[in-house]
Amino acid sequence: MAKVGIVMGSDSDMPVMSKAADILEELGIDYEMTIISAHREPEVFFEYARTAEDKGFKVIIAGAGMAAHLPGMCAAIFPMPVIGIPMHTTSLGGRDSLYSIVQMPSGIPVATVAINGGANAGLLAAKILATSDSQLLAKLKDYKEKLKDQVVAKDAKLQEVGYKNYTK
Repeated sequence: MAKVGIVMGSDSDMPVMSKAADILEELGIDYEMTIISAHREPEVFFEYARTAEDKGFKVIIAGAGMAAHLPGMCAAIFPMPVIGIPMHTTSLGGRDSLYSIVQMPSGIPVATVAINGGANAGLLAAKILATSDSQLLAKLKDYKEKLKDQVVAKDAKLQEVGYKNYTK
């Protein structure tokens, strides 16, 4: 049973949303990914949000651009955590999406990551689930250690070749 729902308003969001899915897969978390437009097919959207808990979702990751209603509307219906990913837009660089997600009214919170922050959304969902899953918590600790090792390796390369040759 999927623990995380990943929903986006358009397939143009797929490059960002796939980063959330990649993290969930790496950590062994089941998810379901869907494309639903809250504006173009509201009945389908309402059914998705109303049945998400019954499907076993513990967290929804919702990505949206421009007016970015998808995360907020998920939070209005789904009783558990919703993580919003604001999408970069050509007109306002994603600030429109960011403000639409982060400026939710009192009582309807949406956790919000950076513009195009798919990987962090996946990690935040995993951290939420890890509060009641010690095996997942151990995987997150290992993931963090891998990040540290990557930085150490990059510094070792810098010290070995110098900054002028680092990117060659």
